[in-house]
Amino acid sequence: MKRKPTVAIVGRPNVGKSTFVNRLLGSRHSIVDDMPGVTRDRIYFDVEWQNKQFTVIDTGGIIPGDDDDIMISIFDQAKLACEEADKIIFLVDGKEGVNPVDFDIANILRQSEKPIFLVVNKCDNQESLMMINDFYSLSIGEPMGISALHGSGGVGDLLEVLTQDFEILEENEQNNRIKIAIVGRPNAGKSSIVNSLLNTDRVIVSDISGTTRDSIDSHITYQGKEFIIVDTAGIRKKSKVDYGVEKFAVDRAIRSIRECDVALLVIDAKEGLSDQDKKISSIITEAGKGLIVAINKWDLVEDKKANSLNKYEKELANDIPFLNFAPKIFISAVTKQRLGQIFEKSVEVYEQCIKRVATGLLNKVINEAYALNPPTSFKGKRLKIYYTTQAKAQPPTFVLFVNNEELLKDHYKRYIENKLREAFGFFGTPIRISVRQRAEK
Repeated sequence: MKRKPTVAIVGRPNVGKSTFVNRLLGSRHSIVDDMPGVTRDRIYFDVEWQNKQFTVIDTGGIIPGDDDDIMISIFDQAKLACEEADKIIFLVDGKEGVNPVDFDIANILRQSEKPIFLVVNKCDNQESLMMINDFYSLSIGEPMGISALHGSGGVGDLLEVLTQDFEILEENEQNNRIKIAIVGRPNAGKSSIVNSLLNTDRVIVSDISGTTRDSIDSHITYQGKEFIIVDTAGIRKKSKVDYGVEKFAVDRAIRSIRECDVALLVIDAKEGLSDQDKKISSIITEAGKGLIVAINKWDLVEDKKANSLNKYEKELANDIPFLNFAPKIFISAVTKQRLGQIFEKSVEVYEQCIKRVATGLLNKVINEAYALNPPTSFKGKRLKIYYTTQAKAQPPTFVLFVNNEELLKDHYKRYIENKLREAFGFFGTPIRISVRQRAEK
């Protein structure tokens, strides 16, 4: 498969980089807010223009020389994006005009020796269009005026020039990459896990909780198999989430769960399981996604006794019995202890998610379960199960045709689910059981 060209979008804060990305994607994908520095990490998106596919890197706003730790990290991320990119879009603000910071950024970008496209955003009226020529003073090429917000003013012309030497890619090979969403509470170590997996500072890591705001995709190959790792914002209690950027970030994290194949729920081993962890696990199971519970920072609590891990696992089983189907792994992002299990378990769980059971074998198991433990009668009536079929996979969903759907109580439905797991595994994936009533022949 040919590698897609990569384009980095850089500029100082609040010039409209994320709005421009959303224009390219045709959707509100990046977080957009009037507060400078909303985009902190570099975020990758696939874009297609006239049958030409390329990857866009949205970066945090650059303020060269800023002493704030987060701003320094944003600057470093933007530099890394420029190193990765084949071409660079330098976005500036047409309403505000040339800013002294723009000169500093231009000097840095020239050192990259990459093709640079100077794009003047917010050219929404005649007055801003008149200011385009002022940007020649940056000595970085001919400025092109656009309006990312309204889609007018040359976005198409820019893409035409940007992609003129990009190849028209043939239909991609079947996508068999497993998408793993790293989710959990703030400061559980999600970004550190991603960085350790990639052996690079791919996302900004900070002791300040809530540093990651957008969901960030990273591609990685492990033992010859491709994976997509999605680092997400920490999900706090709803009552503690401020409306605005953080709410958008939490919404994005939840959407990442719905779009993934397997979710890795990261729990801080020092703090233990919380009610919020249970709520996040409920979001995962309700979305029907594969689930792995990762107890991170295990190096800080392990007492070197042989039974310490088993003891912790038993405590988890008591605290979250409804997640007994999910594998538990004990890892450390710092020491990289057992990190390979993330990929190994993800492959196993994904295979369980997509598993299909032959109808004949399925009915044999259900009939044996029914004969072994018939349901109790209710108001003189007893549940009869005529037939069972698997309706779909991801998650495995089964339909029971019965004489009266009201007779299938929750406890018996759980019994059926347990028997399905005993017979067929389905380790790491939720199971759906629905009922259809059919008149007795």
